[in-house]
Amino acid sequence: ILEDNRFICSEAEFTAWAEGRRELRMEYFYRDMRRKTGLLMEGDQPLMGRWNFDAENRKPAAPDLLRPHPPRFAPCDITRDVLILVAEKFNHFGSLDEFGWATDRDQALQVLDHFITHSLPRFGAEQDAMLRGDPTLSHALISPYLNIGLLSPLEVCLRAETAAAPIEAVEGFIRQILGWREIMRGIYMRQGPDYMTKNALGAERALPAAYWGGPTKMACMAAAIGQTERLAYAHHIQRLMVTGNFALLAGISPQAVHDWYLSVYIDAFEWVEAPNVLGMSQFADGGIIASKPYVSSGAYIHRMSDYCGSCAYKVAQKTGGGACPFNALYWDFLDRHRTRFSRNARMGQMYRVWDKMDPDHRVTVLQDAAKILEKLDRGEVV
Repeated sequence: ILEDNRFICSEAEFTAWAEGRRELRMEYFYRDMRRKTGLLMEGDQPLMGRWNFDAENRKPAAPDLLRPHPPRFAPCDITRDVLILVAEKFNHFGSLDEFGWATDRDQALQVLDHFITHSLPRFGAEQDAMLRGDPTLSHALISPYLNIGLLSPLEVCLRAETAAAPIEAVEGFIRQILGWREIMRGIYMRQGPDYMTKNALGAERALPAAYWGGPTKMACMAAAIGQTERLAYAHHIQRLMVTGNFALLAGISPQAVHDWYLSVYIDAFEWVEAPNVLGMSQFADGGIIASKPYVSSGAYIHRMSDYCGSCAYKVAQKTGGGACPFNALYWDFLDRHRTRFSRNARMGQMYRVWDKMDPDHRVTVLQDAAKILEKLDRGEVV
């Protein structure tokens, strides 16, 4: 196996870093990678004395802001021939009509240039936001080009480091590449093939038809899956806190979720998709990657998006048939996995909130969740 130049950290380096560590947490790996590369460093100290500027990031997006969208490219003759071949030979989820991804290095560099100039300044603030009419917001859309080698991670980070953009945007973007992308690859290589079989929470429910374009009354799911079908793209919060969150709360088989993500996204190479989905999104690895499951009620989606205003369900309603399904499923998930998570330092507060609720209300919430799960099992629309 030849050394892979699409990464900054070699497999041997990662093995040496991970040896003897009880937990492989990204924050500590990221700091060592900053020291190795000198990115955003002043000598042996982080620029401005801080490793992380997330406190200034992750805000809801302004819905009326005009954002320049990433460039898209008309297919060349070769690409058109491939599109015709795919249409003839395959009957699969997705659309070929809007294919506009870069297919050579010059085009990939144009996408990078556009991001650095126009979108990086807002990237940090908007990286977790979601808007119905804007699937890209201020995201870079360069992960496919990094993953196939049209762009190198170090050149991308160096471009960001010298950009005219706020430090919180620059640091947040570099962390995704230098920290998260690199550690995902390292953990995948270290875990080996058995990682794909992990199912720590014993989830076995079948993947709902909505994931393959079937009907759903949930506006957030329709938006995330709809743009996935059109563009082979959804950003990380749509994947983690909408489609991934629903799958985790509903107890859907992590292997079915893994197969879906691997099938539908243009950047979904298994080395990056498997640890993100099985570890970060579905907690199927039991905590190798994430210190807690990433679950939320409808309140988080409402805060970070404009989806809820057009939804058939009411996000503020806690119980009953018109309530957002995320609300009942969230508490049901915590209740059925109490033995595992109640002592988790990052989740104890939510169990205290649950325990203080009126007992009759708790019963109603669990009954509502059971009805939702029964509908999923019958193949009915949720």
